[in-house]
Amino acid sequence: MRINHNIAALNTYRQLGAANNARSDSMEKLSSGLRINNASDDAAGLAISEKMRGQIRGLEQASTNAQDGISLIQTAEGALNETHSILQRMRELAVQASNDTNTDQDRGEIQKEINQLTSEINRIGNTTEFNTQSLLNGEKDSTTTGSKTSIEFDLSGMTGGTVSVLGKDVAWDTDLATTVSAVKAAITGDAELSAKYDVTGTANTINISTKTNTSDESLTADLSGATAVTDDAITTTEGKADGAALNFQIGANENQSLSLEISDMRAVSLGIATVGNTDADLGVTNGTDSTITETALDVSTHASAADAVTTIQSAIDNVSAERSKLGATQNRLDHTINNLSTSAENLTAAESRIRDVDMAKEMMNQTKASILAQASQAMLAQANQMPQGVLQLLR
Repeated sequence: MRINHNIAALNTYRQLGAANNARSDSMEKLSSGLRINNASDDAAGLAISEKMRGQIRGLEQASTNAQDGISLIQTAEGALNETHSILQRMRELAVQASNDTNTDQDRGEIQKEINQLTSEINRIGNTTEFNTQSLLNGEKDSTTTGSKTSIEFDLSGMTGGTVSVLGKDVAWDTDLATTVSAVKAAITGDAELSAKYDVTGTANTINISTKTNTSDESLTADLSGATAVTDDAITTTEGKADGAALNFQIGANENQSLSLEISDMRAVSLGIATVGNTDADLGVTNGTDSTITETALDVSTHASAADAVTTIQSAIDNVSAERSKLGATQNRLDHTINNLSTSAENLTAAESRIRDVDMAKEMMNQTKASILAQASQAMLAQANQMPQGVLQLLR
């Protein structure tokens, strides 16, 4: 008999440790509901399930993106619904003005409403936004023709002479701020120029840029009449894109997007107004201020009013086509959302089979481990009593 090494106790202790570890693992899985709680549980399964989790979360976010896209489309389409109503009223007025039972005064009153309704179409086009993004002014149309060009020139180095911008001559003033104001006033005071160009300025710098979708003309400025002009006094920037299509990310991965373009739905683009104005009786604004920048359709005679009917009908058709495109895209996104939900559900089920624990099976394992741990603990107590038998030999 040996007492320095109790082999039975050591063996029982090892079995007890294994049973406790198994019980601990089972309790961890049962408490978390996961079969894989760390990489050591299943290294390959962990890698696969993490990729699936990325796809699932991407699909769920893509579904939210599609829903946001529908909200954007509904905003644009709702605004065009009102544009349709306005155009129908304008067509009605044009038909009314075509009748020679009306006097010139009658047609003048009809013209006033035509002008105001045209300005309202501009207001809708300029102010309809979703999340601060303009929708109906051509910014969401990559096929918009023309480009924005800007020119900036610095007066700080000049000591005298004349500044000529867009054909407008302004004498240099010792107060540079006065010169800047004079140039701005010369351009904004011209109805044709103000319809095409935006003018901003500081104490000694002027920046002029073509308005989106209204002109692709090159800007010109002649500072040769002023002394002390340096080569870097003028900075010109050309070729800035007017519009860019909307891209809805409707998939979990790269290159899984849907593109939508929304055309310019303002009066000029619809053909019911022209840029610039020389007739106050046909004055149209951008809808956000009282500055006249465009010319409305003329309904002052039978012939012009009859032409206006055809023109307005064409505008109605254009708005109808745009609304149809938006509606079709919205229906497509509805199906996209359904597909994304189904894909996410199926992928979640696949991820669950890899990652989640079978509770019933694991409860069996935990019960087994618990019983073995208790039995090992009892056997360890008895194994520790075995060396005491040596004492019987000492009697």
